[in-house]
Amino acid sequence: MKFSRLLLVRQNFPDRGLKDIPGEVQRQLASAPFAARLKPGARVAIGVGSRGIANIAVIVGSVVRYWQSLGMQPFIFPAMGSHGAATAEGQASVLAHYGIHEAAMGCPILSSLDVAPLGKTPEGIEAFMDRNAYESDGVMLASRVKWHTDFVGKLESGLFKMMAIGLGKFSGAQKYHTFAMKMGLEQMIRSVGRQVLKSGKMLGGLAILEDANHDTARLCAIGAEEMERREEELLALVKSWMGRIPVKELDVLVVDEIGKNISGAGMDSKVVNRSPWGPCNEWDTAPPIARIFVRGLSPLSYGNAVGIGMADVIADRLVDAIDWNPAYINALTSCCPAVIRMPMHFPTDRECLEKIALTVGKFDTPEVTIARIRNTLELGVLELSENLLPEIERNPAIEILDGPREIEFDAGGNLTRMPAPSFVSVP
Repeated sequence: MKFSRLLLVRQNFPDRGLKDIPGEVQRQLASAPFAARLKPGARVAIGVGSRGIANIAVIVGSVVRYWQSLGMQPFIFPAMGSHGAATAEGQASVLAHYGIHEAAMGCPILSSLDVAPLGKTPEGIEAFMDRNAYESDGVMLASRVKWHTDFVGKLESGLFKMMAIGLGKFSGAQKYHTFAMKMGLEQMIRSVGRQVLKSGKMLGGLAILEDANHDTARLCAIGAEEMERREEELLALVKSWMGRIPVKELDVLVVDEIGKNISGAGMDSKVVNRSPWGPCNEWDTAPPIARIFVRGLSPLSYGNAVGIGMADVIADRLVDAIDWNPAYINALTSCCPAVIRMPMHFPTDRECLEKIALTVGKFDTPEVTIARIRNTLELGVLELSENLLPEIERNPAIEILDGPREIEFDAGGNLTRMPAPSFVSVP
C-alpha cells in the first residue's frame, strides 16, 4: 500500500529552559515562608508523584539538600494515589526509576499505603493523608502544574490535585473519584485540598512548570495559604506555552509510546484530541484527528496500559506488554473504565497502518495525512506526511530537518526508528 512520504520537522518552540535548576530551587525555597514554621531538627516530608517530569531527580535532590542545610531531617514519600499498582513497593519502584532513591537523594524514602483521616469536607468527602507525612513536622510537595486530561477548569493538575488524590493514597483516590462523578473533578480537588490544608500539616509546595520542549521552565515555591490562588495563575501561564501538533486536521496520528509516566491518561488527551471517557475531537487545543495508532507501551508505565481506550488500533506487542492488574486498578479507581477498552490490534505496524488508513474516508492512500510522534510530551520533533507540505511551508515556526522519505518498515513489518538528529532523544 502506497502512502505519502514523510518529512522530519522541528517546531521551534520558545526555549524557556532554566540554566541553573539547583540554584533556582534554593532561591525559591529560601524566599518562601516554609522554614519559619519549623525548628532545626524537624522532620520534613517531601511528596513526589509518578509523572515523568523533566529533571525531577535534580529538583527533588535540591529540595532535600535545602532542608538539610537548615539542619532539618527531610524524607521523601510517594504522593501518587493508586499508581504503582497501589502497593508500597510499586510506588517506591516508580520513584527509583526516576533516580529518586535513598542513595541518590541522601535521605530516607518512606513508602506506605497507610493513611491518617483528616475529617470530612462540607460536601461530606472524607479526606486522608499519607501516614508518614502526617506524622512529620511539615509536608511539602514537588509537583508539575499543567492542564488535566479529563476536564477544563481554572485549577487542574498540580499541587492541589496532588494534595488531594496523591496524599490520599489508594484509600482516598477511590472515594474522591466517586464523588467527582457527581460534583466534577475540579470541585472535588478544591474541596479535598482545602480539607487537607485545615490539618495544619502543609507547608506548601514547589510548582514545576515545563515549556513546550518538555524542559523545566519555571520553579515557584508557594506557601500553603497561597497555593490555590497561585496555582490558578501558573496554570493559565503554562497553558499558553502548550505544544500542539501543527496542522489544521489529520487523518492518522502514529504514537510510538504511551504510559503513566507520560500522562495520567497514558497520552495527553488534549494533544491527541480524545477524551478518556470516549468522545473524539472535543478539545480546542488540538486539530481534529480521525484515527490514532499506538505502537507501544513505555517500560516506565510498568504494564499499566491506561490510554489504549483512546486509540483506534494498537500493535500486538503493546497488548503483550500489558499488566492488567495495575491497569484495572487505575481504571477502576479513577471511575473511568473506558481508558482501557481494547481497540483492534494486529501483529505488525504495517498491518495496523494499512488497515486503519482505509477508514478515514479517502480512496487513495497517498492522500491520507499522517503525523508521527514519539509521545505526547515530546512534540518538538515529529514526522509529517509530504501531502501536508503546503501547510508546513506556511508555518514559520516549522523547520524541515530531513526527507521526504518513504515510510520504512523493518523485516518484521514494523516501523523503523524515527530519524533522530543529535538533539532528539531516542528510546
